[in-house]
Amino acid sequence: MASLVVPLTRVHASFLVAMAEFSAEGRGSADDETVLGWELREYGGSWTTSDGFATFVDMLKRQSLEATPRTVGHVPATAMWWVDADEYLGRIVVRHRLTPRLLEFGGHIGYDVRPTARRLGHATAMLRDVLPVARELGIVSALVTCDATNIASRAVIERAGGVFEDQRGPKLRFWVPTS
Repeated sequence: MASLVVPLTRVHASFLVAMAEFSAEGRGSADDETVLGWELREYGGSWTTSDGFATFVDMLKRQSLEATPRTVGHVPATAMWWVDADEYLGRIVVRHRLTPRLLEFGGHIGYDVRPTARRLGHATAMLRDVLPVARELGIVSALVTCDATNIASRAVIERAGGVFEDQRGPKLRFWVPTS
């Protein structure tokens, strides 16, 4: 049974397969402005080795700490992976607070499910299971966004109790209660 876990090295092999799936669908290209796209560009060349992957996992864990140095405009964020035994199925990130840009487009929570694991309820379960984490961080209502064309993601957000606020450019914005 799949569950949320703090990033861990034991899923290295399936993580690499998942990243190859994301890359095959165009993720990680220069115009991919998502966190996953950035991770593919920034770390994709180094996480193929055990040491490189361990460094990446450690970096993700440190990002949840307020004192960790980060790029201007980035905020502390808690990354969690959706894993079934040693099988990496997806990722979800809770940003601890909103910047003006995140308020417009990114939101508190972002998630990705590997292509071969989609349409099996994983995104719905991940979002449901991460809401208590957001609540522990003091987020009473989490902003979650999706592309207006992403009908599946919209359904995930609405199943989690997301209340539609508006559309800004290509993004739909929802507020999801964390309790």
